[in-house]
Amino acid sequence: MSRYEIRLSGSGGQGMITAGIILANAASIYEGKNAVQSQSYGPEARGGASKAEVIISDEEINFPKVTSPDFLVALTQEAYDKYSKDIKPGSTVVVDGAFVKNTGGGDFRLYSMPVTGTVLERLGKQLGANIATIAAANAIGGFVSEEALLKSVLSMIPKGTEDFNRKAYGIGLELAAEALGRGPGKGL
Repeated sequence: MSRYEIRLSGSGGQGMITAGIILANAASIYEGKNAVQSQSYGPEARGGASKAEVIISDEEINFPKVTSPDFLVALTQEAYDKYSKDIKPGSTVVVDGAFVKNTGGGDFRLYSMPVTGTVLERLGKQLGANIATIAAANAIGGFVSEEALLKSVLSMIPKGTEDFNRKAYGIGLELAAEALGRGPGKGL
């Protein structure tokens, strides 16, 4: 596909905008693809629905807005309800299954995984859920190489948090492997 439209959504403060910036950075800087990233959030910076959109293309990007996503991530029911209405038929949807209970069905491949809860349980805080989410989404969607995405993560996180974020990244890869039916330790 020459143009791939990705929408990452959740609640303000969950880090989906940062995840979008990381993904666009991985595509453009580490893989030499054309990429644009845009973002929006509700009136409340924390708590309201927010989204980051990324377009990755081998060709020039003439219109920098996502019009009909090929891939949607939704970490909350509110985000899913608000941002899933225009997904393409045959698209891929990844949800945090602990928070998104009703997807209403449709013409898409659905992957449900407990991202936030797993990160909290294993790392003691939800802070790395965005890194786990973008790692899982990329493992499922194949937007960029794993190496490019991890380099982008490590280049954009605060110094001193590398180990924590590597662990969060690993959790995302494990969750994706399980969602894809490959199970833990079977590789992607």
